[in-house]
Amino acid sequence: MLSERRLKVLRAIVQDYVGTEEPVGSKALTERHNLGVSPATIRNDMAALEDEGFIAQPHTSAGRIPTDKGYRLFVDKLAAVKPMSAPERRAIHHFLDGAVDLDDVVARTVRLLAQLTRQVAVVQYPSLTRSTVRHVELLSLAPARVMLVLITDTGRVEQRMVDCPAPFGETSLADLRARLNSRVAGRRFSDVPRLVEDLPESFDVEDRGTVSTVLSTLLETLVEENEERLMIGGTANLTRFGHDFPLTIRPVLEALEEQVVLLKLLGEAGDSGMTVRIGHENAYEGLNSTSVVSVGYGSGGEAVAKLGVVGPTRMDYPGTMGAVRAVARYVGQILAES
Repeated sequence: MLSERRLKVLRAIVQDYVGTEEPVGSKALTERHNLGVSPATIRNDMAALEDEGFIAQPHTSAGRIPTDKGYRLFVDKLAAVKPMSAPERRAIHHFLDGAVDLDDVVARTVRLLAQLTRQVAVVQYPSLTRSTVRHVELLSLAPARVMLVLITDTGRVEQRMVDCPAPFGETSLADLRARLNSRVAGRRFSDVPRLVEDLPESFDVEDRGTVSTVLSTLLETLVEENEERLMIGGTANLTRFGHDFPLTIRPVLEALEEQVVLLKLLGEAGDSGMTVRIGHENAYEGLNSTSVVSVGYGSGGEAVAKLGVVGPTRMDYPGTMGAVRAVARYVGQILAES
């Protein structure tokens, strides 16, 4: 275990390197931070931190920079999540509160996260498998054609066309709509198949085929992996950090284009706890020079999806973590109220 003094030295090195983009020397630490020890002691502490792999010397006679291991210790032990200021909280609330539907919520969240953190923002659409049914609407388009509209508790809307085996009148359609909603409204998606399995038998024989067809379409909608959708924004922010990537940002850009990679990264975030993956902790090689800060968002203490940011390992971790957490909380509130 590092001594408390060496932890303070490491904290100072991380803070200075993130702020100045320059390797940090013992003289700068002595001048900028009240560490309460002599420059010689600081040099000894830096040598010890380097021996243990927490900092490294990028060039001969240069100062030191944090390693992935150093950033990890900083995040785990030293970084307090920076709370949003009152003006920042009001700005988040105002920006997100004007959203008109789920797509708008996700789009606004991506833009807001990218602006607040000056990183690449990634937001996953709410997962159907973790949602509940708010309402099922059935609309007659033709004597034997129906539009099924599924509305979730997160404001997500899925539409499907249903070609019925026989004409289905407005009265029968209204009856099916009422009976269906009485069984599934407010229920978890995973419960729906069991709740509707005997519904066709409650209709007249001539209508059972159509009822079964509508229900089949509903169940197919529930099990489709529509949660494999996300939105990304702020990629241009990476151009500000060209020197943070050893050779080129191309591998990072290629990784960001791989939706499966991003979904896997976000999937590592806990339901409500924050996850920070630093440098080589990211399994995908193209992201070894980046850090990913992610968290789940939702209502009622249960996450329905994940959001986060991707940026260079030299990032403002306290500020980024605070922004990601605050935005996730506000998005959850919006979904709960929608």
